[in-house]
Amino acid sequence: MSETELKLLDALQTDPRASWSAVGSALGIGSVTAARHWEGLAERGHAWLTAYPGGDLLAKMTLAFVEIDCAPGQALRVAQELALDPHVPTVDYLAGHCDLHLHVITPALSDLSDYVLRRLANRPGVTGVRVNLSPKMFTEGSRWRVRAISPVEREALTNRPPRATAPPRFTDLDCALVVALGEDVRASAAALALRLGVGATTVRRRLETLVAHRAVRLRCEIARPLSPAPVTAMLWLRVPPDKLETTASSLATLPEIRMCAAVTSEANLLAVAWLASHHDATALEAALAAKLPWLEIVNRAVTLRTVKLMGRLLGETGRADGTVPMDFWAPVTG
Repeated sequence: MSETELKLLDALQTDPRASWSAVGSALGIGSVTAARHWEGLAERGHAWLTAYPGGDLLAKMTLAFVEIDCAPGQALRVAQELALDPHVPTVDYLAGHCDLHLHVITPALSDLSDYVLRRLANRPGVTGVRVNLSPKMFTEGSRWRVRAISPVEREALTNRPPRATAPPRFTDLDCALVVALGEDVRASAAALALRLGVGATTVRRRLETLVAHRAVRLRCEIARPLSPAPVTAMLWLRVPPDKLETTASSLATLPEIRMCAAVTSEANLLAVAWLASHHDATALEAALAAKLPWLEIVNRAVTLRTVKLMGRLLGETGRADGTVPMDFWAPVTG
């Protein structure tokens, strides 16, 4: 991947909906050139944009990390089937204590129960299911950067959202808007309005509210084989309950940490790191032991293949080759 392409990706990670003129101006290239580079990356599956609920919208739903054991030779088939589910944004095939690791988001805890009992427990090829609820997400992937642009270039692209007011009452329209953005982050307000059957002014106002309250997260992804950090490592950690918040805050300052979430299991914290090599996992663990001596590593795993990442289906080479709308509000059964 060229330096220009890496800088373009970093620019879109800073503001995924920035106009091509703004992106081109910040990077010193023409708007047409910026758009053409992006179209090429997207067509080849080398990069993509996505959106999903965060903040109060996510807090009202149930997030769980589900570990699945599979019969010999069945893991990939099961992973590909589950990847088509709108309630499963991410599916990883692991080298670790389970075969598959899923992120599952449902409207309520009862829906998660139905999902596990009716869709997972009796699925052919599945031999074991363990569910770890996540009561709090401390940090997630939208903060990760390829770090290819300068602070000055980043400042030129920083989109300062409207000042957040009192927490709004989110409606079905907001949920539908988040789902639509997940399929096309750069869709115009007019295009979104046409799809949702409302006015463009309403779409602009609701989108500003969602962004201001961080109820929607927008991000630009890069195919992992092309990334400077192509390896995903997972660490299940146990820390004293009174140090959970401070530990999560410390982990979030590390550039390798992609995600950090509280979990209800033998471990009480799950951290996901992106590394240059699987050999770097040992160094990361040593750094964590030195920085956070009260932290205990309960389990660890390395992703052998990501089948789906936040709604995007990935092929054998890690390139995007399809999208499953992340409609977490859809009925779980039926």
